[in-house]
Amino acid sequence: MKKYWPAFRDYLLIIVAALLQALSLRLFFIPADLASGGVSGISQLINHFTGWPIGVMILLGNLPLFALGWRFLGGVRFALRTAVAIFMFSAFTDLLLQTPLFAANGAGTRLIDDLQGDIFLNALYGAIISGIGYGLVYRARGTSGGSDILARILNHYQGVPMTQGYLMVDTVVILGAGFVFGWKAALYAMIALYVSGLAAETTLEGGGTVRTAMIVTGEPEAISERVLEELERGVTILEGTGAYTGAERPVLYCVITRAEVATLKAIIHEVDPRAFMVIGVAHEALGEGFRPLKT
Repeated sequence: MKKYWPAFRDYLLIIVAALLQALSLRLFFIPADLASGGVSGISQLINHFTGWPIGVMILLGNLPLFALGWRFLGGVRFALRTAVAIFMFSAFTDLLLQTPLFAANGAGTRLIDDLQGDIFLNALYGAIISGIGYGLVYRARGTSGGSDILARILNHYQGVPMTQGYLMVDTVVILGAGFVFGWKAALYAMIALYVSGLAAETTLEGGGTVRTAMIVTGEPEAISERVLEELERGVTILEGTGAYTGAERPVLYCVITRAEVATLKAIIHEVDPRAFMVIGVAHEALGEGFRPLKT
């Protein structure tokens, strides 16, 4: 059982993610006429003119993209996880309407009524929930289909950064929706796209509470000792050479939490006020003293 747990956990995350994405669509984006970008946004537009089920449109729209992904990205894991994500998202999108949540006096129906006319809150709630869903998919080393596949292909063959690929594809869809749902809705859809990306990144990598510090100092031993004693953090001593002076000086490297930055600054100021220090933001730290290193 232990052998199969990682794969089982990943598929469970993908199913939960698909449910969250479908909920964001049904509870917030669709009632407020906010095109969510990608295939789901195109499906909203088709539904607006034809009344065809959005979930079915999401499934059909993803079929050619899935074929492209299989052709250019390949891999059994990619195919299986993407197929599960696409199928569950499209199924949940239509089946949710048959649940008590969306009955005449269901919680979902009441929520839609409460937020009716408040496009900002619909965009915000929808973006956060869908972003968490995307983050869970990425944590499961999967893909949600749609613009995700196109972005990965552009990244793999053209070197286009993933975030730019998403933005390019989703922006085209949202701008197209602006002609149908209005430009106010398009603006809030763009805001939702940005917030969704932040929520996905936070879900995937955490809140960015880890900081890295590089310190150029003439007192490496004294500073290292204080950091080890007061912060209980490891320190790596590197050798650096100044490009202008050619002089060799020690460079300290350590990883700390955001809450420990002030203490580190105080230590540096007390031991070597002439030291040079750079504080960077790390998305995640794995290993001793931080989160366990595991898949």
